[in-house]
Amino acid sequence: MPAKRPPTTRPRARDVGLDVRAPKARCDDRHCPFHGRLSVRGQVIEGTVVSTAMQRTAVVERTLLHYVPKYERFVKRRRRYLAHAPPCLGVPVGHKVRIAETRPLSKLVSFCIVQDLGEAATHVAGEEPERAVATPAPEAPP
Repeated sequence: MPAKRPPTTRPRARDVGLDVRAPKARCDDRHCPFHGRLSVRGQVIEGTVVSTAMQRTAVVERTLLHYVPKYERFVKRRRRYLAHAPPCLGVPVGHKVRIAETRPLSKLVSFCIVQDLGEAATHVAGEEPERAVATPAPEAPP
């Protein structure tokens, strides 16, 4: 007969099969790949969270540079994915995240956030970041 786990220890997070670290916080979300029953498979994409206005859903945007041979220039393109945001990760707007493909969770949601990679860069690589210019305060008339 297998030995039962003592009731004081909480079960650890599941291994989702990706090279990501499980979150320290726990959640009771059934669509969480770490604490629920959701399996991840297929594509793994990195992008930036641009909106978290929906309940447990985030809009993740990925920008690409597409080369146009006729004009010998690059065109910036973007793709937006709706991804399930488990409450144990608590990802805010502006953070870079890794999302993994899952079974369809709703009409438009087929991805789930699996890792928070930290705050995203505010400028494109190769460009100079904008610097705040200090303007003197106007003097009050006497």
